[in-house]
Formats: sequence, C-alpha cells, structure tokens
Amino acid sequence: MPSIKGGPDSNGVNRLVADVLARRKEAEKGYRERALKLFPPICGHCGREFSGKRLRELTVHHKDHNHDNNPPDGSNWELLCLYCHENAHGRQAVADAYDPSGGPDREPASGFGHKPFAGLDTLLNKKE
Repeated sequence: MPSIKGGPDSNGVNRLVADVLARRKEAEKGYRERALKLFPPICGHCGREFSGKRLRELTVHHKDHNHDNNPPDGSNWELLCLYCHENAHGRQAVADAYDPSGGPDREPASGFGHKPFAGLDTLLNKKE
C-alpha cells in the first residue's frame, strides 16, 4: 500500500527498475557476443577496425530499433562504433521529429496544422 508521506512504494519501483535494467544488460551481453562472432570487428559506417581494449567501443545497433528482435543470424544487427551509433540514433530522432504522422505506431504530432490567421478576416470585417 502506498505510504502517505513518501508517495508510491519507491522501494518496489526501484527494485522493478533495477530488475529490468539487469535483464536488459544481460540480454545485451548475449547478443553482443553473438554479433562479435558473426561479424568482423569493423564499424559498419566509418569502417574503423577495433581490437584489444578498443573493442569495447564497438556496439551492436538494431537496424529496426527493436532491442527484442535478435534473430540468430544477426540480420537485424550491425556493428557500429560509439560515435556512429550515437549519430544513427540522432538521425532517427530528427527523422521522427519531421515525420508528421509520427511513425507507424504513434499518433500524429500536434501543432503542424495550426493556422495562426484563421478567423482574421472575420475580425477585420467586423462592424462595430
């Protein structure tokens, strides 16, 4: 039951968040290891090669942006360096912002249909 003073059970929420993050990190570890076995340690965008300690700078990018879509053949993955991975997600965020429909599973963005001068002619032609 929520406490009156502290709001909802923050310990329960914190445990839930920690559990979700731990499971996600474990899943990432699994598909990252598989991707590194399937693909050469080269960034798919800039072409830099990684080895040794620098191999940790190589990340797995999900082409469809769905982290739960991890086919065994790696067809939804590409290895990207930290910089190119950040750039890829930044470009996607900009594309989403400019897409008036907001993407296939989202409501259309509001504000694009605003007409600031709608009704101005009525106001100008109003006789007092």
